[in-house]
Amino acid sequence: MDPEALRKYSALHPKAAGLALQYGTAGFRTKAQQLDHVMFRMGLLAVLRSKAVAATIGVMVTASHNPEEDNGIKLVDPLGEMLHPSWEEYATQLANAEEQELQEVISEICQKAEVNLHKDALVFIGRDTRPSSEKLSQSVIDGILVLGGQYHDYGLVTTPQLHYVVCCQNTQGQYGKATLEGYYEKLSKAFMELIKQSHSSGECQRHLKIDCANGIGALKLSEMKPYFPQEVLIHIYNDGTKEKLNHLCGADFVKVHQEPPRGLDMKPNERCCSFDGDADRIVYYYKDATGHFHLIDGDKIATLISIFLKELLAKVRQNFEMAVVQTAYANGSSTRYLEETLKVPVHCVKTGVKHLHHKAQEFDVGVYFEANGHGTVLFSKSAETKIRQLVKEEKDDEKREAAKVLENMIDLINQTVGDAISDMLVIEAILALKGLTVQQWDALYTDLPNRLLKVQVADRRVIDTTDAERRAVTPPGLQEKIDALVKKYKLSRAFVRPSGTEDVVRIYAEADTQENADALAHEVSLAVYHLAGGKGAPPQP
Repeated sequence: MDPEALRKYSALHPKAAGLALQYGTAGFRTKAQQLDHVMFRMGLLAVLRSKAVAATIGVMVTASHNPEEDNGIKLVDPLGEMLHPSWEEYATQLANAEEQELQEVISEICQKAEVNLHKDALVFIGRDTRPSSEKLSQSVIDGILVLGGQYHDYGLVTTPQLHYVVCCQNTQGQYGKATLEGYYEKLSKAFMELIKQSHSSGECQRHLKIDCANGIGALKLSEMKPYFPQEVLIHIYNDGTKEKLNHLCGADFVKVHQEPPRGLDMKPNERCCSFDGDADRIVYYYKDATGHFHLIDGDKIATLISIFLKELLAKVRQNFEMAVVQTAYANGSSTRYLEETLKVPVHCVKTGVKHLHHKAQEFDVGVYFEANGHGTVLFSKSAETKIRQLVKEEKDDEKREAAKVLENMIDLINQTVGDAISDMLVIEAILALKGLTVQQWDALYTDLPNRLLKVQVADRRVIDTTDAERRAVTPPGLQEKIDALVKKYKLSRAFVRPSGTEDVVRIYAEADTQENADALAHEVSLAVYHLAGGKGAPPQP
């Protein structure tokens, strides 16, 4: 390490006084103009991580569904997974170190993580379409070069595409070719193979309107269009040419506001979906004949995929263990349908993709989705090997055909991370193969009415939870109060959890009617305000 070069370059990316950031599930995220030094330092960290694990590491410059003025950065580990938790702490230390401490912090990380600085390092970089992203990714490159790392800049890509190419690179091409063409070819080939077997009549099935949140999803879908079969007609809206990223559109807006995005005209019973700003989340929706809006969120996507996979797994007759992983935010109706009607085990974990991904890895087939539309399916190595073997060697026609469909599903699903493009193709293939309309899919079960609220508190750390965040341990008396309130309503439940990013407590309540869900959420928010140090005026109904 050249201390002089480090000093010189670090001075070009000075840290603002008094700014402290925390590396969380989403990496670092804040106003773009505060991030230059963080980007430079994450370039340094990516090189250290690459040397430590002797593999290629990814760096994605994005702030996902945040407003256009924000930006952020997250690191991608060798198999396309999120950065290892022990390194999240190093990221926070490095980002917050004063200029003169930089050298020392790097040495400390090298010592703790046993980094050999003489090893080679390779970093893959990607970025979203924000005005600030190009300049910020240049700062990352400065950091990489100072520590003698190599890099490959993929430029504008969706977050899942970067995860994908990193995984391809580190599996020596076993997962696919580490190029965007490789990604498009692998997905479209698997999709075409699946669609070939669908006998659904009528071309109308294939029209899909997609709101791309004025983000990167629009660019990449347009690039992928030539790879799609003729009968798939995708119509792209909010493509970023006129409006601001994520402004009144995108998956997050649609899910939170339960209304269609601006810039997309919906006719009754048309299938529509929304990506988020970096295309790692997707939700579907439609308007019925009376003009009523219906949202199909991550829970219902997980349910559709589970039905389909369960039928196929029954046909191949291998004792594969399948499970669905949810968080406490999953609608109670979805959990009930999966467990009681579909007879699929459901596991609840703490909020945050890394917790879901980790749990899903315990099964032969692990389906996980957050209600917000971020999710995927993981297949164990042994299950995948067995399925591919059945395709080649199985004599029984039904078993072999089912294995073939499963093999194409494995290739179509981006197992590294939730991927809006991949998930959309999976959903479209399943709807076609099962001959389902969007209304029939929606009618699998009816969501319990629910309400999300937040209460400002002086310090969110006063709330501590257990049982996958479904019960509050502190402050004393709060859980007892919530239990008493829940007893007043039918089919009800409620939980509170501290936000991961701001001093607010998030409240979720569901009940038999919207009126009751709203009332319960309000009463719980008052309990939080009084028992957990609420700020400002008490919550109003």
